Amino acid sequence: MRDQVTKRTRYPGPITEAKKHPHDLVERGFATDEALARVLDRYPADLFDINLYDYDAEGQVSLRTGARGKLSGDKLLEAIQAGRLWVNLRDAQNGCPDLWNAAMGEFRKIEAAYPGLKAVRNAGQLIISSPVARVPYHFDPAGVVLFHLRGRKRIFVYPGDEAHLPERNMEQIVARQTTEELPYVRAFEADAQVMDLEPGEALTWPLYAPHRVENLDRFCVSLSMDFQTWPSRFRNGALYTNAVMRSRGGSPRFTEGMSTPELAARWAASLALKKVGGLKSKLDSFERDFEPQVGAADGAGALRA
Repeated sequence: MRDQVTKRTRYPGPITEAKKHPHDLVERGFATDEALARVLDRYPADLFDINLYDYDAEGQVSLRTGARGKLSGDKLLEAIQAGRLWVNLRDAQNGCPDLWNAAMGEFRKIEAAYPGLKAVRNAGQLIISSPVARVPYHFDPAGVVLFHLRGRKRIFVYPGDEAHLPERNMEQIVARQTTEELPYVRAFEADAQVMDLEPGEALTWPLYAPHRVENLDRFCVSLSMDFQTWPSRFRNGALYTNAVMRSRGGSPRFTEGMSTPELAARWAASLALKKVGGLKSKLDSFERDFEPQVGAADGAGALRA
């Protein structure tokens, strides 16, 4: 596995390794307790992802999902700060417009540092997470810039080869047949590029690169900005089309071996397949078994009617 590390990803793109970039969002006050409490108060409950991860000795993960509950913004923040929760506020481009507009200005500076990088769509989530919370080994079907605003965070970035990132798993994730977690073994740690983030730093990594995240010892706040380029849109569409073909007994070629015209054709096919319901999402609903509660173990209390 070691000889594969020299090539961090088999998917082309201008970002070839994990790299830090400065940003000025911290000084603008977006991550103070007061600002976060206001955001939590007004954010739509259906855009909250509240997760609690547990790990066994081999690093395998089990997931519990929670509901927003009825806590005020300041009490919800208190439960997160004292617990073990990972809270994603989806559609930050709409839910946090002031932060988002400022972050887009910083994104343009980072984009300019990579010749050939041209985002055609940006979206993201505000991540508010407990001290020592961890996110398991996974990949995002987009480019990512992680703007860190508060606390200390460690990111482990792994090669995007078939051993670390099987395309069949990618197909299932892009087609929303499963969550973003990937098969993980401890041996992968020898191949990780490890980066510690402090407030005022942003991190980029290669398209699709598998990664996992650990909060080190403090309450953390980050803005995770996804971006799509035309090459990533083509490949995601091809992955979706391959997933549909495979679900019907086909054996499609991996996208790694496809030319740009072939990827574009599969992307066009994916648009038609989605219109006719090629694969129904299995992620539309999760069973939620807790809600945040101040003073409860891990910050997770019983669901209340």
